[in-house]
Amino acid sequence: MKFILVLLSGLISLILSAPVNAQTYPNKPVRVVIPYPPGGPTDIVARVLFQQVSEATGQQFLLDNRAGAGGNIGAEIVAKAPADGYTLLIGTTAHAINMSLFKNLNYDVQKDFAPVSLLTQGPLVLVTHPQFPANSVKELIEVAKSKPGGLNFASSGNGQSTHLSAELFNTMAGIKMSHVPYKGSAPALTDVMSGQVDVMFDTTLSAMPFVKAGKLKALGLTSPVRSAAAPDVPTIAESGLPGYEVFAWNGVLVPAGTPKAVIQQLNDQIRKAMLLPQVKDKFSAQGFAASWNSPENFGVFLKNEVDKWARTVKASGATLD
Repeated sequence: MKFILVLLSGLISLILSAPVNAQTYPNKPVRVVIPYPPGGPTDIVARVLFQQVSEATGQQFLLDNRAGAGGNIGAEIVAKAPADGYTLLIGTTAHAINMSLFKNLNYDVQKDFAPVSLLTQGPLVLVTHPQFPANSVKELIEVAKSKPGGLNFASSGNGQSTHLSAELFNTMAGIKMSHVPYKGSAPALTDVMSGQVDVMFDTTLSAMPFVKAGKLKALGLTSPVRSAAAPDVPTIAESGLPGYEVFAWNGVLVPAGTPKAVIQQLNDQIRKAMLLPQVKDKFSAQGFAASWNSPENFGVFLKNEVDKWARTVKASGATLD
C-alpha cells in the first residue's frame, strides 16, 4: 500500500510539474550557441531575433559563438547539453550537409536534436574583389578554364553551404577552383575584399552591404529569380550556368528529449519576434526571408535538406574526415 501511495505521489508530481515548467519557461538565462564567429550571417540573424525574444520574455538569451570544424564544434556542445530548453543551437545548411560530407561525426542532426523552428532562408551571392578580371559568371568560367587550378574560392568553413555551393559550381561549369576554408564568413569576406582569395559564395545578408559600398563585386545570385534586395544582380542560372540553384537557411535546434511543451513555448516566442516589422525588415533588406514554421514542419524540412545535400556531396566527390 505504501509503495502504491509513493508511486501515485510521484505520478501526480510529474503531471503537475510539466505544465508549470512549460508555462514559466524560460525562468533563467538561455544559452544560444552560434557555431560561427561574430559578424557573419548566422550571428546577425541570432542577435536580431533573440534581442526581441529576450525583451519579450524578460530573460537573457546569452549568445555564445563557438566557431570551428564547419559548425560541428557548436553542434557537439549542444548535442551533449541537458535537454531542458536552456541550450539552443542555431543550426544551418551546413549541419544538413555535414551528415554526408564528414566521415566521422559526433552527432546526428536528426537523432540528437529536436527541431524548434526555421528562422530564415535565402540565396547566396557570388562575389569577388572589384579588380578581378571577370565581370560576369560567364567571364569567370572563361578565366577559370584558361587557368586550370589557378583560381581559388573562400568559404565560411568546410561543409558550409558556402563551400558546397562552389563545389556544385565547379561540377556544373566543368572547372576546378581550389577551396580555402575559414572559420566564418567575416574573415573569409575580408580576404576576398583584399584580393587574397578570388571569389566566394556567401549570403546576401553578409555580402551585399560590401557590394553596395563598392568593396566587393557581385557576379550572380544562386536563386532561380532575382532578389528584391539586389535587383541589379543577375542570377547565376541566367548569366552563364543554367539550372544552378542553391538556398541557405538557419533555424533553432535543441537537444533531443527536450519536453515538447518547452519546444512549443520557444517556438511561440520565436514566431512573435519574427512577426515584428523591425525583424522582418532587417532580414528582407539583406535578401533573407523570415521563415518561421512549426517544429513538425521544420523536422520535415530538415530531413529533405539532409537528403538533398547527400546527393550533391556524392555528385561533387567532396569528403572530409
